[in-house]
Amino acid sequence: MKNFSERLKSARIMKGYSLQDLADALDKRVSKQALNKYEQGLMKPESEVLILICNELGVRPDYFTRETSITLENVEFRKLKKLSSKESSRIKEKTIDILERYFELEDILGIDQQFANPIADIEINSYEDVERAADKIREVWKLGEDPLNNVIELLEDNNIKVIEIESEPEFVGLATWEGIKNPVVVVNSNLGLDRKRFTVLHELGHILMKVNHLAEKEREHYCHDFAGAMLIPKKSLIRELGPSRSQIYLNELIYLKKQFGASIQAIMFRAKHLGIVSESFFKNFMIYFSMQGYKKQEPGVYNGYEKSNRFKQLIYRAVAEEIISTSKAAALDNKKLAEFRDELAEYEK
Repeated sequence: MKNFSERLKSARIMKGYSLQDLADALDKRVSKQALNKYEQGLMKPESEVLILICNELGVRPDYFTRETSITLENVEFRKLKKLSSKESSRIKEKTIDILERYFELEDILGIDQQFANPIADIEINSYEDVERAADKIREVWKLGEDPLNNVIELLEDNNIKVIEIESEPEFVGLATWEGIKNPVVVVNSNLGLDRKRFTVLHELGHILMKVNHLAEKEREHYCHDFAGAMLIPKKSLIRELGPSRSQIYLNELIYLKKQFGASIQAIMFRAKHLGIVSESFFKNFMIYFSMQGYKKQEPGVYNGYEKSNRFKQLIYRAVAEEIISTSKAAALDNKKLAEFRDELAEYEK
């Protein structure tokens, strides 16, 4: 269990504040020196000051007395450019906060679901190994060859926590573990749906596939390949495009994007890997794609749904069965009591 000083520092980092930032946000009603003493464990704030701090940091007072305490292991960030250490720390602390509440809720409900890796026996050393791994997961998870409707829900249904956190563009996603038995995927909530789906499955590749013996660049390539194979099964793409093509119209790819919930670039990479298009055709297509500015903003929109409702459903269940009070439910949902009650009563009028 973390003590007050540790939790205060975590909450501050989670907000993305320095000590001076927090003092400024509190309009100097609490000095930087006082805040530093709180974090050093040298003194504790009075109740009125604590409320001010909670309101500014976006946490409830019971955050500081929460018994559940977790640590993240083997955190592996995926980023486009250099991500600041400040933002990396904020994402980690935010992830810990959400997971602490999630695991506490499961503990209250007596839920102890065990994660099982369907491809633990497959070592990845080639693209063919990646293809076998994706096929095995689809078989074990009974996914068939159909497009995946809700990737985030799929992972949650198979005991992998998926956390969405709003962040700057430099952050895409990360894979980590809570302890040794609970895998976690974190994704930037600001990503477009097709990119979000690909990122979640890329991070799933880091969790499931045996790639740690490979160099970082190779690991990333194989996790990219894995995400493509999961989104666009080999048999499905060959059925849609045929076994070999010398020309593909952009309109055709837009329809496939809407069908599979994968970007046009991911579809074309997959077509190249499967030998449907040649290396030269792929290169020429990507040059054209880049010249049109489509790498930054692709044509076509995937209108799917990517969300897990499991956490909220468990909260409503716990309240309905009178296992927890609405006050406790609001705390777990990090909401004010009145806000949670309004939410609960929305469809009960």
